[in-house]
Amino acid sequence: MARREVRSEITGSLWKIEKQPGEVVAEDDVLMILESMKMEIPIMAEVAGTLREILAKEGEPVAEGQVVAVIET
Repeated sequence: MARREVRSEITGSLWKIEKQPGEVVAEDDVLMILESMKMEIPIMAEVAGTLREILAKEGEPVAEGQVVAVIET
């Protein structure tokens, strides 16, 4: 099985986690929502598979390019 890293496209704060490790996700499912400059930006699954890890906690800052989740396909 392959592991796909999900990276943040922007710098912001992790506002809300929508999916939990162990859940099966489809391509384009919203995994979490970042808040940046008063805007909510979804981070979506790029592939279908099983969400293995969430690498940030709600309220934590997230940098652009930071790995925030891992999906196993």
